[in-house]
Amino acid sequence: MIRQPAVAGAFYPADVAILRQSLSHLMHPPASLAGPRPKALIAPHAGYVYSGRVAGLAYSRLAPFAEAIRRVVLLGPAHRAPVRGLALPEAKHFLTPLGEVAIDQDAARLLARLKQVSVSAAAHAQEHSLEVQLPFLQSALRDFALVPLAVGDASVEDVAEVLDVLWGGPETLIVVSSDLSHYLPYEMARKKDSDTVEKILRGELLDSYDQACGALPIDGLLQAARRHGLRPRLVSQCNSGDTAGDRQRVVGYAAIEFLEGEDGE
Repeated sequence: MIRQPAVAGAFYPADVAILRQSLSHLMHPPASLAGPRPKALIAPHAGYVYSGRVAGLAYSRLAPFAEAIRRVVLLGPAHRAPVRGLALPEAKHFLTPLGEVAIDQDAARLLARLKQVSVSAAAHAQEHSLEVQLPFLQSALRDFALVPLAVGDASVEDVAEVLDVLWGGPETLIVVSSDLSHYLPYEMARKKDSDTVEKILRGELLDSYDQACGALPIDGLLQAARRHGLRPRLVSQCNSGDTAGDRQRVVGYAAIEFLEGEDGE
């Protein structure tokens, strides 16, 4: 019952040594963002050559807290298979070139009580939005269990309720996987993505998947964050035209962390 890597060698390196070298290059903590432990992150899920630097900066923030974080609740939009509500995998472990990550069975049993949560092997078999986050998490943290959820046809409250059930304390990190706008010209994308990021930073729900492919899990996080008193802060932002793509049709990326308390304390 192991979910095999589906996009190793495409979205990120399949060779262990090359992958470790790539992650080491991408994960340099920004000195200006030192501070309290993030409770939640939004991170992009494109190929590492495009969005890896933005994602790496977010995960670098976890270094001082690596020992404390023992569970990661990971949500991403379902790209490959239809999902009603939110879907857990059938697998007991996810595999990447860096090794296996165990699925948190206690958390899965808690979620089984919720009507919006199901189990689907198909939802996870080829889904890249969750998989590309795992090597970053394996590099940033020491030992953790995973709660991977593919988000499909659900309400904002459906997602927020799942997060409330698994909220926990310092041992639990929430990660929402999402890119921003898709295939707009460079300057148009910069404007649209900046508007989207500002909306998230104000705690306002997104209106459309045109703003972010993970708009629904983002909105669920925003709703739960409001209830739990979290404050969002931008870590990094760019688009594929800034990294490895042309500027005629770009994809936008942002990393945003959520901190506890008005001052993050």
